[in-house]
Amino acid sequence: MLEKVLIANRGEIALRILRACKELGITTVAAHSTADANLKHVLLADETVCIGPNSSAQSYLNVPAIISAMEITNAQAVHPGYGFLAENADFAEQVEKSGFIFIGPTADVIRMMGDKVAAIEAMRTAGVPTVPGSNGPLNDDEDRSKALGREVGYPVIIKAAAGGGGRGMRVVREEDELLKAIQITRSEAKAAFGDDTVYMEKYLENPRHVEVQVLADGQGNAIHLGDRDCSLQRRHQKVLEEAPAPNIPDEARQAVFTACVNACIEIGYRGAGTFEFLYEDGNYFFIEMNTRVQVEHPVSEMITGVDIVKQQLLIASGEKLSLSQDDIIFRGHAFECRINAEDPKTFMPSPGKITAYHPPGGNGVRVDSHIYAGYTVPPYYDSLVGKIITYGQTRDAAMSRMANALDELHIEGIKTNISLQRELVSDPEFRKGGVNIHYLEKKLGL
Repeated sequence: MLEKVLIANRGEIALRILRACKELGITTVAAHSTADANLKHVLLADETVCIGPNSSAQSYLNVPAIISAMEITNAQAVHPGYGFLAENADFAEQVEKSGFIFIGPTADVIRMMGDKVAAIEAMRTAGVPTVPGSNGPLNDDEDRSKALGREVGYPVIIKAAAGGGGRGMRVVREEDELLKAIQITRSEAKAAFGDDTVYMEKYLENPRHVEVQVLADGQGNAIHLGDRDCSLQRRHQKVLEEAPAPNIPDEARQAVFTACVNACIEIGYRGAGTFEFLYEDGNYFFIEMNTRVQVEHPVSEMITGVDIVKQQLLIASGEKLSLSQDDIIFRGHAFECRINAEDPKTFMPSPGKITAYHPPGGNGVRVDSHIYAGYTVPPYYDSLVGKIITYGQTRDAAMSRMANALDELHIEGIKTNISLQRELVSDPEFRKGGVNIHYLEKKLGL
């Protein structure tokens, strides 16, 4: 078992990691910026070390500072959480080369899955269903690009191989728009990611965003923890998630679950990961793999009883996966509402001091949050201040609990999106289950 872990993140995920470490008897080191000296996990950690000023570029993204912090505290391993350096292959490589353990996949796997073209090719080889497209990068042959567009069928979408988070993509509806779109996307990709490689995919008009949670030990063992529906999104950012994904035939999802598990074994995956799909008309299409713990991992924990972060720590300790697929029993339904410090109408960030805070409670209610009365939300980082997760034996029961929990949740001093979340859980179409990824933006008039 690992003896000491440095947590290279902040906010609710850092506190989540600290709790898992404490339950396993692992000593914790909180690496923090100057702005985060009063974060809850920093106050609770066994040791703390400041890794830089407020700017994330000089602190949470500062690789030499993080490795130095591990050296001076004698930490064995680093948990990157999500965001920041969690999917940075160079960071994972430097951690390992410095003699420490990176709690996640190998650098080679992170690098492969971070390159969308390489990831799609790996998934096609492993039998995971992918979106029809160019099956590789587009070159300078304009006639080939046009022929591919006709073969795939319009509309198509041009994507940057190194893109992510909704950046580096452009929808093309007519052939005469294609070449210009490729050129613009290449230029944007070069500027944003330093890589102008682009590829083509069929553009699905009304898909859902469905993802599969996996655990693998890198020693030939892998399991899945079911799926999640994350279709309620604004500008490609998830707002509300649930598990399992509603209104999907069991035979369709089981085939994809098996393919994802086989893919993990095929690529030698290690740790927790998520396969993301677009789902439309009974078909799954792989879009990317997130090689880290997800913000929405709690809904999978609620319906399986598996602590995903603990499993990450155990796997990083070198242990074989202690769970088989037969051990995983799916029960009930769970929702997660992301609570952000932002104006619910304009979505502008709302940093500031929290003057009053009352979290919800009761049976089937979980709150993952680092905030407390008197805490000041800084303006330098993501606006997520917490997650409300509810569980019920049925989808309706879990949704009713979420409505009650949001009514109980009280935060003063900053603006939040609580009112938007209340509106969503009472939305008639969402309550039916299965809205597509465009539903929220249309509802908001965006």
